Amino acid sequence: MSAAVPGPAPAPAPTTRQMVTAGTASTVGFAFDLFDLFILLYVASTVGPLFFPTDSPTLTLAATFASFGVSLVMRPLGGAVFGRYADRHGRKQTMLVTVGGVGLATALMGTLPTYAAIGVAAPLVFVALRLVQGLLVGGVVASTHTLGTETVPQRWRGLVSGLVAGGGPGLGAVIASVVFLAVSSAFPGPAFDAWGWRVMFFTGLVASLASLAFFRLLEESPVWSAARARAAGAVPEPPARARDLPTAVRPRTLVAAAALVTGAGAQYYLTSGYLPTFLDEINQLPAGARGLLLVWTSLAILPIALLAGHASERFGRRPVFLATGIVNLVALPLLALAMGGLGPADTGALLGYGLMITMLANAPIAAVPIFLNELFPTRLRATATALIWNGGFAIGGLTTTFVSLASPTVPDIPSRLALFLAVVVALFLLGAAFVPETRGALDREDPRDAVPSPSPTATADRPEPLPGGSQ
Repeated sequence: MSAAVPGPAPAPAPTTRQMVTAGTASTVGFAFDLFDLFILLYVASTVGPLFFPTDSPTLTLAATFASFGVSLVMRPLGGAVFGRYADRHGRKQTMLVTVGGVGLATALMGTLPTYAAIGVAAPLVFVALRLVQGLLVGGVVASTHTLGTETVPQRWRGLVSGLVAGGGPGLGAVIASVVFLAVSSAFPGPAFDAWGWRVMFFTGLVASLASLAFFRLLEESPVWSAARARAAGAVPEPPARARDLPTAVRPRTLVAAAALVTGAGAQYYLTSGYLPTFLDEINQLPAGARGLLLVWTSLAILPIALLAGHASERFGRRPVFLATGIVNLVALPLLALAMGGLGPADTGALLGYGLMITMLANAPIAAVPIFLNELFPTRLRATATALIWNGGFAIGGLTTTFVSLASPTVPDIPSRLALFLAVVVALFLLGAAFVPETRGALDREDPRDAVPSPSPTATADRPEPLPGGSQ
């Protein structure tokens, strides 16, 4: 005889302070950890020859971006490991562990001797630290991409999703831009090549310590706490694992969601992520002008992400995905080609194009966290969200390396970038065409969060959140 399913125990209504703190902590935590990742993008032209010297500038650049890519490859593993931890022990504890670890790994990169000093050991140790950093950043996503959206009421979830998905990268990039401006001013020219890049990495630890101090005010997710309370009085169930994902939603939905997130991540990295290098290598902007332009483009991410996230609450997640994808399929390649024809004297045009390409590329990402949250039950939410987000952004982040490898010379980069942008936006649209509409599903608590499923395939037929969505 199967165990009785306890009646639903809704999560307690969060206070205004709790909602503000959760949303801010999720955004700040994600921002500071992305800041640690972004540092390499801002010093790629300097660090490349120091750790990956070659006779070809494009190969050196590709090797530098590959070191960025290996950290992305580790993020899905970090998502699986720390996602399971977050589903078992809570979102807050996971955030504390991973954010502190990322800052420490970043600071250690600033202490490394270069290739000229210790030879091949230098790039090997550098890449090893990038692997550790990627593992921890993958774990950060498990907490930041669930705690905020689980804490606020339904009407604010799209907005908070946009705040985390857009505000996190935007704030992280702004901090990186401001730090780059300050450090490049304090260590101009050859001094930056000697010591400035090291100071950039040291600031990663400062950012993590600042965020950890703020996290002391944080309370646990009420949705997770309510599910944990229900589970306490139910039949014990083995902790959810990454391999349980295909039993939580249809495999076809998993594939479509992965395509959507990969396309969204690639759009981000080929625009916001590649922009510092593009402005340096293609447009030949001096460091000061480049830093200021990047501050403005980073600030522009937040309003467009909030707008797109809120629109997904009003019109649905899927319609926003489709609308932004259709616009970007045309606009992003054209903007990349247009920017490629500009020089250091065209600062105004570069700012205008930079703002447009950054805002358009970040709009599709805004609703992705809440979409993934709504797709999975609480017992599996952090694991699933972190694994799919990190997996998609890992593959998407590698496209910057492929652009450099596909470019025989530096002047060929804009045309290759435009081609890659068209392909990844098409992938995003393909995923958006087949994912279900999920708006409102987070409030329909799955009883399997408290008791075991009667059979391994029981959740495979779990109804999609809204009948009107694509199956």
